[in-house]
Amino acid sequence: MPTPRQVYVAVIGVGGVGKCFLNQFQALRTRMSQARSPTYLDLIFVSRSKKSLFSESFRPLNLDTIEQDLNDSKQPVLEASALVEYLATAPEKVILVDNTSSLDIAQQYPAFLRKGVSIVTPNKKGFSDSFELWEDMFAAASNGSGNGGYLFHESTVGAGLPVLSSLKELVDTGDEVTKIEGVFSGTMSFLFNSFMPVGGGGGSFAAEVKKAKDLGYTEPDPRDDLNGLDVARKLTILARLAGLKIQNPTSFPVQSLIPKELESCSSGDDFMSRLPEFDDQMEKLKQEAANEGKVVRFVGSIDVASQAVKVGLEKFDASHPIAALKGSDNIINFYTKRYGSNPLIIQGAGAGGEVTAMGVTGDLLKVLRLLN
Repeated sequence: MPTPRQVYVAVIGVGGVGKCFLNQFQALRTRMSQARSPTYLDLIFVSRSKKSLFSESFRPLNLDTIEQDLNDSKQPVLEASALVEYLATAPEKVILVDNTSSLDIAQQYPAFLRKGVSIVTPNKKGFSDSFELWEDMFAAASNGSGNGGYLFHESTVGAGLPVLSSLKELVDTGDEVTKIEGVFSGTMSFLFNSFMPVGGGGGSFAAEVKKAKDLGYTEPDPRDDLNGLDVARKLTILARLAGLKIQNPTSFPVQSLIPKELESCSSGDDFMSRLPEFDDQMEKLKQEAANEGKVVRFVGSIDVASQAVKVGLEKFDASHPIAALKGSDNIINFYTKRYGSNPLIIQGAGAGGEVTAMGVTGDLLKVLRLLN
């Protein structure tokens, strides 16, 4: 009989994605404990913004009651540096799952990795912050140039879609990536598919933003989507994986769809109440595109040869795959030397707790295979 092994898991963030991950983790834990070569996955730490739950002796937490136990916990959140030391002293290998969007936590990734703690995360902040932090992380990781823990972040771009792993395989097998282009935001995809559907129609821009907000596609303040920074972070990650030394998400052109007059609105509600005043600007763009037989979409593109990265509105023929997207789907086109004029296309749901958590769970499985 193969010798069973034990691996510890620590989770930061149990909100939307985090809650979905814990459900998937519980099912995975059952399957792996019943495998021919069993692996016992034990949750030893969980935290959210103001509370944490753990024991000094690394006693496994009860997944069946984890939500209530965390609510009842009197333990404060550990500082990132204290969490590094706690996990580093665990008697088994540890995988940290960071489901937050915290830059403070991401800045500690190199410290976790150097202590042998592996990391899986959908948190874009660290991977799109300074290029120095990017280099520090992968200099420490065993799947980089270091000998610490393993580091995977598939869900930072495209939620559960295999975007980063596909790009990495293209690069690692020696293909030459020439261009990356696509719709990288589920929010912006839904918004423009509704605002200017192929075949005509669609409401005013402000009305479509309101619809997207009411359906939960936007952030509470839609300006956090309309400023383009979320897409810029994803483009920064992709460009770096393609070999470009992009310094940060503001080091290339990013088109904001927030009218300058509304940038200083005191709240998201204030912004929404005034947005209809500027519908004429977007209606003009819509009509210009329609006159050319095209539609407008919010896209990102990376021209690898010229090192040109940009985010903003572009016009596409109705027959173009980017124009034909439905709902909140993402689409990413990889143009490479081997694929020629027909790009490798990855398309599907690019947002949502379940699919994002699936990407995180997939990364957890990658680490478990490597820990073998």
